[in-house]
Amino acid sequence: MYAIALNGFGEPDVMEWTEAVDPEPGPGEVLVEVVAAGVNRADVMQRRGFYPPPAGASSILGLECSGTIVRLGAGVTDWQVGDRVCALLAGGGYAQLVAVPATQLLPIPEGMDAVAAAGLPEVAATVWSNLVMTAGLESGQLVLIHGGGGGIGTHAIQVARALGARVAVTAGSDEKLARCAELGAQILINYRTEDFVAVVAEQGGADVILDNMGAKYLERNVEALASQGRLVVIGMQGGVSGTLNIAALLRKWGTVHATNVRSRPQVGAGSKAEIVAAVRAQLWPRVSAGEIVPVISAELPITEAARAHEMLDESQTFGKVILRVRE
Repeated sequence: MYAIALNGFGEPDVMEWTEAVDPEPGPGEVLVEVVAAGVNRADVMQRRGFYPPPAGASSILGLECSGTIVRLGAGVTDWQVGDRVCALLAGGGYAQLVAVPATQLLPIPEGMDAVAAAGLPEVAATVWSNLVMTAGLESGQLVLIHGGGGGIGTHAIQVARALGARVAVTAGSDEKLARCAELGAQILINYRTEDFVAVVAEQGGADVILDNMGAKYLERNVEALASQGRLVVIGMQGGVSGTLNIAALLRKWGTVHATNVRSRPQVGAGSKAEIVAAVRAQLWPRVSAGEIVPVISAELPITEAARAHEMLDESQTFGKVILRVRE
């Protein structure tokens, strides 16, 4: 097969579309012929050398894909060769073939294009596991979503609104904020010109904060929490080391969670299998009904993976960038 290889770490030009060894599905896995792969910030971090894959995972970039099952590993009974699927991966999506644990597969929603479906598994698993399974977001509560124009943000806005929550978002331009409003965001904060802490304080504080910045926003996020608020940190675009004001957290009875999906175990409590099962049972019906839709910023051929990464590096996107592997 062909796949994207990294010739070292650094700028997007370290990526090369080249021959690679075909993966073999192990017990409990399936082999998927990839149609398209979603591009995520984690891919950018891995390309730069800051986010290595978990032990045993493919070193090829790509945390989600869509395609068709072409082979079943031993013990797989819930799926068949020929099934159209999208998949949550620990790596390997930027390739023509990928081996995936069967417990990390989702059916492509009825009527949805396979290319669009490639941008759903990672964001769906991340948003559902953090907003619902970790933070317990409920109807009527206020959630602050940082990076509302990103792949996670555009999905999180829709999920939070579907749950009946009030949604505040930050973004770096009024244009992006206007598009967030079209998705259902109600409180729009331009982080270049406004203080999100002050804006959220006018609303009584945030019950839940979904944060992709990490260190840069840590102290201010705690300030922005309501009483018994929950801060969930899912990224470190703003650095890895920050100051946590324990006194402020205690006064608010607040909690801070730091989570990701990639490093979780495949099965068991809190596992990828548990998250994917919850997404399929509780979120997928809303996706199939068109209540929650993939937001696609651009579709590019896999040979232009470097351009896709440049778009994320330069914050040129609204929603997901998808790489087409097979037409």
